[in-house]
Order: sequence, then structure tokens, then C-alpha cells
Amino acid sequence: MKRVLISDITMKQKSSAILTFKEKIELVKMLDRLGTDIIEVDAIRKVKADSLCIKSLGDAVKNSIIAVPAASDKESIDITWEALSRAAHPRIQIEEPVSLVQMEYILHAKPAAVKERIKEAVSYAASYTGDVEFLALDATRSERAFLYEVLGEAIAAGASTVTVCDTAGLMLPEEFRKFIKEVRENVPGLEKVSLGVVTSDTIAMADACSVEAVIAGADELKTAIHPDGTASLDHIAGLLALKGEECGASTGIRNVEMKRIRDRVFKMFHSSRSKNSPFDDGVREADQNTFTINDSIEEIVKETQALGYDLSEEDQLSVYEAFRRIAGKKEYVTSREIDAIVASSAMQVPEAYKLEDYIINGGHTIGATSRIRLIRNGKIMESVAIGDGPVDASILAIEQIIGRHYELDDFQIQAVTQEREAMGETVVRLRSEGKVYSGRGLSTDIIGSSIRAYVNALNKIVYEEENA
Repeated sequence: MKRVLISDITMKQKSSAILTFKEKIELVKMLDRLGTDIIEVDAIRKVKADSLCIKSLGDAVKNSIIAVPAASDKESIDITWEALSRAAHPRIQIEEPVSLVQMEYILHAKPAAVKERIKEAVSYAASYTGDVEFLALDATRSERAFLYEVLGEAIAAGASTVTVCDTAGLMLPEEFRKFIKEVRENVPGLEKVSLGVVTSDTIAMADACSVEAVIAGADELKTAIHPDGTASLDHIAGLLALKGEECGASTGIRNVEMKRIRDRVFKMFHSSRSKNSPFDDGVREADQNTFTINDSIEEIVKETQALGYDLSEEDQLSVYEAFRRIAGKKEYVTSREIDAIVASSAMQVPEAYKLEDYIINGGHTIGATSRIRLIRNGKIMESVAIGDGPVDASILAIEQIIGRHYELDDFQIQAVTQEREAMGETVVRLRSEGKVYSGRGLSTDIIGSSIRAYVNALNKIVYEEENA
């Protein structure tokens, strides 16, 4: 019985656009634990933000391959590899249409030019990594002789996986089995690489076509744990677990964990996000790493990168020196404490916005209202907002003043002193263009410390934007 590789394409679907950065990190961690062989991420469009996201996803995944598509030009492949190179198991994907209609109307190119374009792109990607996948888009509507030739050229150029896509999704299972069988028989060199398939659910046959493809000799299946017009990871893994003997194939998916993870992913996509709250949904992992004074600067920098920070060399040194001071006084330092160290030690900037004052109204029977006054360039700016709580309302009021919304990546509150006049510390992490900025606030009033932490992080964003 052969082992079929399972690839998850949830994050390449349009529906994944609603996911926050933290939810994407959580999703790839869950797929990694589930035993998914390949996790696919959408192509880089906003270079800075998307590259940072891919680097963080790569850091979060230990066992799965991280696959990212690149356009068929050297610049795009360079950018994609730079973002992917930190992953334990990186894969570059080259995607091109191979049907006459798509080559003409999407690429505005003749078949010979497309074939050469594919050959050059795959060869260049293979100079970076031995794991290169070529995806033949709209393969089921292509001229068969041309398809076989293009796949053979991709293999000769260095592709370790070639994938045929039923983009239209109009084939019946028996037709698709025959199609895969003919690809197996006619593509030169295919016995040396993996053959992948993508099925579309246009006529509700994606799962059935995927199973027929396995029977016909496919080595890799594209699925989604939250399917949006493609094969279902849940259905395919469950079916092959029950009917693997008949299909001659098995997967490495841990089906006992499937329901819990599937339900969590469903909640990510379908939980309503309150319009009255600046808080983005998402759950911070409870697991924390610990560090001692014996840990090197490389280990601490790696942890800050895992937390989502992209620090300069100067800030890395400042954070490490602060870490050493704290680690010298206690047994160990946790990830959350390193987060607070970054907030207080890295990227200290002048105040673009200064908190003038705030007034909070709320109670058991009325909603929370916050009036915030900030000063910028000597001018007082103020706004009033209603929120789901006093911190919600305060951040909404600030957003109204600045006219921007930033993803609230994390929000931590803890007491730093005891007794009645205890000081509270808040650490706020905002995400802008994929990069994390943290702010720290101290006050005997938790709401006050939260507002100050948010403004502190905001000032760091403003400083970098104005000095870019």
C-alpha cells in the first residue's frame, strides 16, 4: 500500500482573507500536528507584509512542507525564496495555465512561449531548492500532447512534483481516473517524481475525483480542512482510512484529532467579529518557552522572530541586554516576558501622539463609552466611542482620531506591584504591513495602562511610516 501525500490549500482560498495573522499561525500549527504533509500559502502580493507572514508561518511549522507559489520570473522567485528559506521544509510552486483558452486570454502567449517560460521558471526555482512543484492549471481542458510535453519539460528542468488541475471541475470520477491514468502512461520521467492532483467541486465531485485519482496512480492530493470549492481534507482522510485497502493507499493524517481541529477551524471562519470592537478574533497559544541567563543572543533573537518581530541589530542587542539583566535575577524568563522586554527596550521613538486625558463611562446596565484626547503637533484631537467594554471603547476612540485600524495581535495585562495602589502593566501588540509593533503602559488604572500601551505602539508605527 502506497503512502499518498496530503496537501492543505485552505490559506490559498479567497475565504481565508478573513483570517487574522494569529489565526493563520494557529491554523498551520494545527495542520502540522494533524500530520498534513504540505501546507500551501497564497502567493506574495504585498512584499513586506506577506514575506513576514510566510517567515512566521515557516517558524511555526516543524514537520510539514510549506509551499508558496511564485510567478514565472526571476524577481518573484527570488522574493518567494527569501521568505521561504527559514522554513524547515520549503517548496516553491510554479503555476501556469496549459489550456489554449487560458494561455491566450490570461497570458496572451502561444504554447511554445508558455512552454519555454515554464522551463526557465522551474529551472531557476530548482537552483534554490530541490523541492519545486509545477502546477498545470486547467490541465483537463488542455491539448493532451501539449500537456504531456509541458509536464515532461518541467520534470527535466528540475520539478520534483508535477500537478494537474481540473480547474473547471467538470469531469466525472470515471473520466478523471482515465485522465490521470493517461498522464501516468504518457509523460516522460514521471516515474521519478510525484504526481499531484487538484480537483474542483463545481459539480460536487471533488472528493470522488480525488479518490479515483489515487486509484489511477496519483501521489499527492490537494485538499482543504475548510473546503471552498475543492476536495475536503476531512472526507478524503476519513475515506482512505476506511477504504485504504481497496484504494491501495494510506495517508499520514491523525484522524483521531480531526474533529477537534476541524471544529476549531470552522469557528475561525464563522465566528462573528463584533463591529463594535477593535479586537480581532484569535487565540494565543498557551505554551511558552523559557530561557535562562545561559541562552545566547541567537536564541533570544530567534524567539523574538517567532513572536513576530523583525528587529534591527541595534534593537536585538538592546533586547538581549535587558534579557540578561532580568535573567540574572530569576530562575528563567518566559516568552511573554521577552514580549514585554521588546515592548520596553526596542525601537524607542519620539511621541507623535501624546495622551492628554480620557474619560470612561460605563456600568452594569449601560454600554461603555470612552472619550479620548490626544495631542499631535500641538493640536488637541478628541473622539468619543461606544464599545463592548472600556478598553474596546478607548481603542475605537483612538482609531477614530487617527483614521486607521491596526490588527490587535495581542493584549496582555498583569500586576507588577501589590497592595491597594498596585501598578498594572499592559503590553499591546499591533500589526501593520505584516510587522509587529509592541507598546507598554504602566498605571494604577488598568484602562489607563491599556490606553498608554496602545499609544506607545502606535507611535512606533507612525515613526517608521514617516521615516521609511
